[in-house]
Amino acid sequence: MEPKQTPFKAGVNAGLILGIVSIILTFVFYFLGAEQLVSTLFQVVSLVVSLGLVIYFGIQYRKSIGGYMEFGAAFNFSFVTLVVGALISVAGMMILYFVVDPALPGVMADATLEKSMAMMESFGVADAMTSDQIDEMRKSVADGFTPLGMLKGQLFMLIGYAIIALILGAILKKRDKSLDY
Repeated sequence: MEPKQTPFKAGVNAGLILGIVSIILTFVFYFLGAEQLVSTLFQVVSLVVSLGLVIYFGIQYRKSIGGYMEFGAAFNFSFVTLVVGALISVAGMMILYFVVDPALPGVMADATLEKSMAMMESFGVADAMTSDQIDEMRKSVADGFTPLGMLKGQLFMLIGYAIIALILGAILKKRDKSLDY
């Protein structure tokens, strides 16, 4: 009988695949047009694919350990999968941004700023902003596309990954009701 995988090891394996799929998705949208990387469509597709893969791999893992999984194991699996996938995805984005197309961070920062300004205009807030505020916003957005900015962003996302992993853990858990008295 082969030993059962731990949620951590299964999460690392699933996270590797999730990260690679994320990189492929990023490059596909990049080749469709660099501005597509800040589009709502890209964000939605990335989220749906990521959640779908975590659920799929979680169900596969649950089946491999006997068909039942406690919430703690499901949470650990989901969190590790999301974190490993994100780290690999960030590494792929750094390769895209700083090796493949070094001008891309500037393009991304400009596109993000344009999208933010358009949203603020729709709320009527953009007119009240001074040029100093817009310049500070531009600098802040540009800083987010540096290697350090990308890593900082992932540190803040750990809270988001934990919340998503809680939800996914609730979806993936399955209690063995035969153990109830």
